[in-house]
Amino acid sequence: MKESNPIETKDGSHTLYSETAGEHYHSTYGAVQESEHIFIRAGLDGFAGQKNELRVLEIGFGTGLNALLTLKWAEKNRRKVSYTGVEAFPLAENTVAKLNYAGLLGISEDVFLKLHRSAKRLAVSPFFTLRVLHEKFQDFFPENQAFDVVFFDAFSPENQPEMWTVEGFKKLFDALADSGVLVTYSCKGTVKRALKAAGFRIEKLPGPPGKREFLRAVTIK
Repeated sequence: MKESNPIETKDGSHTLYSETAGEHYHSTYGAVQESEHIFIRAGLDGFAGQKNELRVLEIGFGTGLNALLTLKWAEKNRRKVSYTGVEAFPLAENTVAKLNYAGLLGISEDVFLKLHRSAKRLAVSPFFTLRVLHEKFQDFFPENQAFDVVFFDAFSPENQPEMWTVEGFKKLFDALADSGVLVTYSCKGTVKRALKAAGFRIEKLPGPPGKREFLRAVTIK
């Protein structure tokens, strides 16, 4: 993927523009604001399970913002999180170093950079471990019930239609535990139909600024 230099969004946090995908990695109304609203509050706070360790999978690791926010959430709530990211096109380290997330969130810049170097499982803190797999979603085959929460953060269905298929969502349905949660920013009809066909029970939730709605999907097995 070919990206631009960081662009400041309306909440002061950065995003990037992918010339390959033809869209931004995050909302220009506020990158941190969007991620906190959709993935942290609806995904982590909205997860009903009370397991000792929460297992999170992100499809589309991208800038690492969702992982950084999850690290902050885990430490604040003193809840152990095992985080797996899948990213076929990892960002260059010099691009990552230009992003301002660590400073805005009060986290070490070195920690943020380590998130992008962790092909093997990395213990970032007593409450957060991470690994990032540099492979295509289509080549990723997780074990059944290996995760509790999925952050589905691929580029849009218009620009990456191969990511938003019934087959792909069925793979994630099987990878989630009972009452597992998948959250995604997209609320398109094709996405809703694909999630339902894969077995999910879906709900539309009010979106962050600049977006009317987004989706949360739950497994009932």
